[in-house]
Amino acid sequence: MLFDPNVFLQQLVSTDYMLGAALSVAVAVLSLVLATVIGFFMAIGRTARQPYLQAPAHFYVWFFRAIPALLVLLIMWNALPQLIPALRADWFSPFLAASVGLGLVEAAFMSEIIRSALLSVDDGQALAGRALGMSPTKVMVKVVLPQAIRIALPPTGNELIGLVKYSSLASVISLRELLTTAQVGVNITFRYAEYYAAAIVYYLVIVSVLSFLQSRVEKRFAWTSRTKTTKNLTAAMEANTVGIS
Repeated sequence: MLFDPNVFLQQLVSTDYMLGAALSVAVAVLSLVLATVIGFFMAIGRTARQPYLQAPAHFYVWFFRAIPALLVLLIMWNALPQLIPALRADWFSPFLAASVGLGLVEAAFMSEIIRSALLSVDDGQALAGRALGMSPTKVMVKVVLPQAIRIALPPTGNELIGLVKYSSLASVISLRELLTTAQVGVNITFRYAEYYAAAIVYYLVIVSVLSFLQSRVEKRFAWTSRTKTTKNLTAAMEANTVGIS
């Protein structure tokens, strides 16, 4: 069976492929948002001195780094509704299960990224902020986080791209994302080359767009984070000087 360009082009402009691609990106973005929020608190817990904060954070990272994402998705969609009756309702969709499941797994990896970024900020800057009268929260928000975010952006962008591809795992819980859309077409027509080639093109476009946006955000934030951190410390020093005088 020869490659049919017409079939290939039909799939490229197919509504099903576009919806599948949009679904893959949406799952990846929502999973990353959830993973970033959870990962931030896990990173704070792992860098804390209190054992009651360290222990749960260490356990979470250890647990979800050890379990395959596919198994988590199966538990989210098949096992949890048996244990929690509320999850049997219509609102608990494959999209929500995939986003939460991948987000929980990804949070373990995001916590390491965020923890490394926080530790990479020189301790002297935090001490300088405290010496100028800033509260620990203000030091974190105005001094540490702007620099940590700049460091965490490149690996975070890579994780987002990875999540777009990992969203294909959600096919096991009946989520019709991009790869599942291609597989459904293959099962009907047995045109493997054309349908999979169209999926490849969509993945290449998605990753190219995300990579471009990542580079733009990195360049923009690299400048603004340095400027904001410098201005915050300078303003605090001036206010402290006025208060002393």
